[in-house]
Amino acid sequence: MGRLSVNLCGIELDNPVIPASGTFGFGYQFVKFYDINCLGTFSFKGTTKEARYGNPLPRIAECEAGMLNSVGLQNPGVDEVISKEIPRMLKCFKKPVMSNVSGFSIDEYVYVCEKLDTVDAIGWHEVNISCPNVHGGGMSFGTDPKMAAEVTKAVKAVTKKPIIMKLSPNAPDIVAVAKACEDAGADGISLINTILGMRINLRNKKPILANTMGGFSGPAIFPIALRMVYQVAKAVNIPVIGMGGVSKADDVIEMMMAGATAVQVGAANVVDPLACKKIIDDLPAALDKYRINDIKDIVGGAFNG
Repeated sequence: MGRLSVNLCGIELDNPVIPASGTFGFGYQFVKFYDINCLGTFSFKGTTKEARYGNPLPRIAECEAGMLNSVGLQNPGVDEVISKEIPRMLKCFKKPVMSNVSGFSIDEYVYVCEKLDTVDAIGWHEVNISCPNVHGGGMSFGTDPKMAAEVTKAVKAVTKKPIIMKLSPNAPDIVAVAKACEDAGADGISLINTILGMRINLRNKKPILANTMGGFSGPAIFPIALRMVYQVAKAVNIPVIGMGGVSKADDVIEMMMAGATAVQVGAANVVDPLACKKIIDDLPAALDKYRINDIKDIVGGAFNG
């Protein structure tokens, strides 16, 4: 493998760049811009048991250094993902892909993971535990270590492929949640998901988003994401995928120095559909600039700095 290659839970990636779920669809939407096989992999659209329309419009709001979204997990449901979306994806992407699983109960997480685990093209399951627990008063699974561990154990029991738990930055103690997931059998951790925010229309004095609040992403959250990746990567012994405001090659290097094995790119794909390709193209020169021979060598490089 080359100087950009990394190993994520036993699967080799040509490079550590991964478009984040919700910003890359099922991949085929981007083939008119570039050959997506240049990617390490990508995390496809968040998938639930049943089809979801999502939240009411408007559900996107621009910000000076990022964006707010309140899409609400719009997707066609797991059965249609398997029967229609993945076959379309396979026509243009020839590497293992990362599923993204969402749910509003442990039973739903289990159902979706068990179904997706039968798909040969899927290499990893990224389990989004930022969803509200409908049987637990609406609290996010990812804000409580015990609930996070329960989800992890449940999905591990029905899958053979690596489970990567995607954590919410809104947890009071994200390290405790990450360690609980690791102890429950998680094969990896990804973080951070979006940060809760809002905007107000000054003319009509109403929130811009129909749902009032939404997830804030983009360059403004990079330092927060970096801090959390650093804290979690130092505390666990499983791979970490870092994300949050990544938009250029230097950001990838910084995330990896903070302990990330691979790096997801989210909002940047919405701003520029070529964002991930540009980052991959720029990485060799960035490594040369910082006198790095092999990108694997820098993972956790800041731990003793």
